[in-house]
Amino acid sequence: MARYRFGSGQYRYFDRPLPALVAELREALYPYLLPIARDWAAKLGKPAPWPDTLAEWLQMCHAAGQTKSTPILLRYKANDWNALHRDLYGDIVFPLQVVIGLDEPGVDHTGGEFLLVEQRPRAQSRGSSILLGQGHALIFTTRDRPVRSARGWSAAPVRHGVSTVRSGVRHTLGLVLHDAA
Repeated sequence: MARYRFGSGQYRYFDRPLPALVAELREALYPYLLPIARDWAAKLGKPAPWPDTLAEWLQMCHAAGQTKSTPILLRYKANDWNALHRDLYGDIVFPLQVVIGLDEPGVDHTGGEFLLVEQRPRAQSRGSSILLGQGHALIFTTRDRPVRSARGWSAAPVRHGVSTVRSGVRHTLGLVLHDAA
């Protein structure tokens, strides 16, 4: 991560074929996240190109030249961190993604909170930090989320990252639901 100035830590994308558990999780989550994605698109007056199945969606990604696998395993040791960013990887994007904690905070590591920073329309940015428990999943936006405004709905850009790990080792599984260019 450091050589790209993304922070400090290690990440590894899974190659195809994905491990069975990773593929099953991604497949199982998609139908639950799809209605939210479509609702957000409607609120923002944008097209909702996502088909009913993950397999069809990934075929669309591949047809657009986005063929690289995106599920990722992340490891942060003491003093590691992840800069605020978005996981966009190409022209077509699924608006939600999932991160799953693999270690127990306070036992395996201290620090390393998951960070979200939302740029609010005509206002200061708002940050949140979430301590992700072992086996807990967090669903968050890939790019932006709809927020009610005086004129209806507007898109609030959101970036995510990880605060500095103070001790131990923190592992997470990231499930992005679009493939990369």
